[in-house]
Amino acid sequence: MSQVTIRHATPDDAAALTHIYSQPETQSDTLHLPYQSPTLWQQRLTEARPSLVILVACIETRVVGQLTLEGFTVARRRHGATIGMGVDPAFHRRGIGKALMAAMVDLCDNWLQITRIELTVFVDNQKAIGLYQQFGFDIEGTAKRYAMRDGEMIDAYYMARLKD
Repeated sequence: MSQVTIRHATPDDAAALTHIYSQPETQSDTLHLPYQSPTLWQQRLTEARPSLVILVACIETRVVGQLTLEGFTVARRRHGATIGMGVDPAFHRRGIGKALMAAMVDLCDNWLQITRIELTVFVDNQKAIGLYQQFGFDIEGTAKRYAMRDGEMIDAYYMARLKD
């Protein structure tokens, strides 16, 4: 198995990220819509806000996963951040998500002074829920009818990880 490398995303990664998030399985597990313009990722990567960290996971030179960490900028919530991630379905079960999560937790715990990390995940995405729980995330609540997916409203869990 090839080694997973984590690095900060660059505008050159736009095509690879468009590919990852244009796949039906990735769209089903995230809030990304079908038929997104390739310029969407180009714009996100070129005009990223200072509170945003966008990481990519690579096997050799191929981008196979992505994680966005967005720190809260409101004064009383600066200790917190939210994340979202996606992995190319062709590379599931190869440690891509685990490597992205480990890099993100290291950033939060050791560099960014972030002590609360939040996310939402569809209640039927058991693989992702299990991964998040491995990194200390707990389910804090359920959002009923959280988002539309394939013509149905789907519930999501609110999860968070608190650093002691």
